[in-house]
Amino acid sequence: MNHHRIHSSSPFVSAITLAAALFCAGLAGTALAQDAALGTSARGLLDYARPRNPELGAMRQEADAAAQRVEPAGALPDAVLRVELMNFNNYGTATPPSLLPWRVGETKYTLMQTLPGWGKRELRQEVATADARQAGARTDAAWAELAMRIKSVYAEYYRAAGNEQLTREVLVLMSRLEQIAQARYAGGLVAQQDAIRAQLEQTAMRSELIALEGEKRQLRSRLNALLARDATAPLADPQVLRPVPVLTVSDAASLADRARVNNPQLQAEQARLAGAQKNRDLTWRNRYPDLQVGVAPTQMGSRITSWGLMFEVSIPLQQETRRAQEREAQAMVGAAQSRADAVFNQLQGELGGNLAALDTALRTESLVKTDLLPQSQLGLQSALAAYENGKGDFTSLLEAQRQIRKGRQELLKYQADAQMRLAEIERILGEDL
Repeated sequence: MNHHRIHSSSPFVSAITLAAALFCAGLAGTALAQDAALGTSARGLLDYARPRNPELGAMRQEADAAAQRVEPAGALPDAVLRVELMNFNNYGTATPPSLLPWRVGETKYTLMQTLPGWGKRELRQEVATADARQAGARTDAAWAELAMRIKSVYAEYYRAAGNEQLTREVLVLMSRLEQIAQARYAGGLVAQQDAIRAQLEQTAMRSELIALEGEKRQLRSRLNALLARDATAPLADPQVLRPVPVLTVSDAASLADRARVNNPQLQAEQARLAGAQKNRDLTWRNRYPDLQVGVAPTQMGSRITSWGLMFEVSIPLQQETRRAQEREAQAMVGAAQSRADAVFNQLQGELGGNLAALDTALRTESLVKTDLLPQSQLGLQSALAAYENGKGDFTSLLEAQRQIRKGRQELLKYQADAQMRLAEIERILGEDL
C-alpha cells in the first residue's frame, strides 16, 4: 500500500491552522449590533438600575421625608386661644343663659404662646438636620452596596460568557482535528483512536457548554433581580470590562483617608454621632425653663373693657429625672462614637484585604498574558506542526490544546476577580476609581 503524507498545503491542514490561529487569538466578542444593548457594559447596568431599584427609591423617599422635618423642628409651637364665658347665667336674672359672648356677663379671651428656652429651637433643628444627613447617607450606602453587587455579578457574567466562547472555539478546533485524524487514518498514517479521541473531546465540550449556558442563565437572573426586571428578561452578552487602576497595598493609607471622607456608611455613623451630641446639648438646656406669655382682653357686652397680660414659667424641680436623661444622652454619644470607630476599623480591614487580592489578581493576569499564553500558543503550534509532519502524536496535540485553554480560562478568572475586588474597593471608598 502506498501511503501519502498530507502536506501543509492540504485543505485540511489549512483549515486546522486557521482554527488554531483563531483559538489562540482570544475572545473576540459575539454580538454584532449590541453595543448599546443592556448587558454589554457594567456602566449601562448601573445607569439603568439607579433610578429603577425599588428599595433605593424607598430610601430616597425616606431621606426626603427626614429633610422635611428639619424646618418644623425649629419652629415655635402653635399659639393657643382660650375663651372663657363668665357669669353666663347673668346672675340668675330673668335673662336666659346664653353662650354668645356679647350676651353673658363677661367673656375673657386669652391668647398664649410658648417660648422654648434660649437655644432649644436651634438645637432641635440641628438634631433633625443630623437625622436628615443620616438618612441621605444611608441611601448612598444602599446605592454603593447595590452598585458593588451589580459590578461583581457582571464580572462573573463576563467570565461565564468568555468561557462559553472559548469552549465553542475549542469545539471548532476539535472538529477540524477530527477531520485531520480521519484523513490521516484513511491514509493509514495514524490509528483510528485519534479520531475517536477527537470525538470524545467534542462530546466533553458540548457537555461543558450546557453547564456554561445554565450558569449564564443564573447570572442573568441575578442581574435582572438587581435591576428590578423580570428574571427571564433578555440581557446582551457582556463585551467589555471596566479599566482597573494599578493599586497596591502601599496605597491603603491614602485610600483609607478618602474612605473616611466619602464612605456613605461612615458618613451615616458620623451623622448619628452629630445628632447624639446635639441631643445631649438639648438635654442639658432642659435645665432651663420654658416660658409662656399671653394677652387676655375681657369683653362685656359688645365692648372690650379691660386687658390683662399673662406670664408662665416651668419650674425644673425634678432634678433626678433630668440628670438621668443627661446621663442617657451622654451614653448615646459614647455609643455613636464607638460605632463610628468600629465601622472605620472594619472598612480599613476590608480595604487592606481587597487591595492585596487586587494586586495578586493583576500580577497573575499580567503573568498569564505575557508568559503563560505565549508559551502555550507556541506549544500548540509546535504540537500541530509535529502532528502534521507525522513526528508527533495526538496526545501531545490534545495536551497543548488543553494548556492554552487552561491559560485563557485563568486569564478570564483573574480578570473577573480583579473586577470584583475593584468593586469592593469602590464600595468602601464611596466613589468610582
